[in-house]
Amino acid sequence: MVDQIAPDLERFAVRPGPGVAALSAVLEDPANSLLGLDFDGTLSPIIDRPENAVIHPEGARALDRLSRRLGTVAIITGRPARAAVELGGLAQLAGAERMVVLGQYGAERWDGASGEFTIPPPPEGIAQVREAVTALVDEVGIPGVTIENKFRAIGIHWRTAADPQRATAALIERARAIAAEHDFGVEPGRSVLEIRPPGKDKGMALAELIAERGVRAQIFGGDDLGDLPAYDEVVRQRALGIPGLLIASASPEQNALLERADVVCHGPAEVATWLHLLADELDRRAA
Repeated sequence: MVDQIAPDLERFAVRPGPGVAALSAVLEDPANSLLGLDFDGTLSPIIDRPENAVIHPEGARALDRLSRRLGTVAIITGRPARAAVELGGLAQLAGAERMVVLGQYGAERWDGASGEFTIPPPPEGIAQVREAVTALVDEVGIPGVTIENKFRAIGIHWRTAADPQRATAALIERARAIAAEHDFGVEPGRSVLEIRPPGKDKGMALAELIAERGVRAQIFGGDDLGDLPAYDEVVRQRALGIPGLLIASASPEQNALLERADVVCHGPAEVATWLHLLADELDRRAA
């Protein structure tokens, strides 16, 4: 297997290794290829108010271009599917019929071809978790700590906390105890801890989509710990004969993905630039 990038593709900055063959496979067979991307931190900058986070403008334009060339473009996110579609303006993209959003780690879904959402009812116990988390945040009393209600999950954010270090120390273990009491899991992130029901992760969501679509090559990009199961799934799929390329959206807050990535971009703006390079090459080959 080729593990050195061809001179005409050096601009993609793919590290020597399996990602090289994956890029070539995507370029040679785009109709049977999948692009999977996380939302926050990969397509959208991390901001103080997550409900206002939108896809980087160039990222949206790149998705618009790629959705016309690739067989499947998927956003695999911890956000509710409706929020990702709205914040991304995805329903308005020219190639929306080839897009899928797997929200809440795959528990929810939006299909661009039909425009329909699949949203299961909230899990049992989520109301009690929300009440317990609200009481915890009130008791800790650190200004700037906020709660995000995702209906299937509860996020505790301390990015805007007056004392982030104290918030981290005061909240994490007690939030874990709340999750354990209700048989929920926890998902740590960049200045956030999410309490959510077990049974779904991004790796499972990606595997199901690959099988459904008959994918022959793939690219996945993420930025945080919740993306590691998808990284693991790409590696597993490589062993099954489906080439995969891994993109890391790097930040000073999280470096867990960097050593495993084939391509390292520094935040959503650079991710968008890389996606435009991919669209440029696909357009050139289609001309």
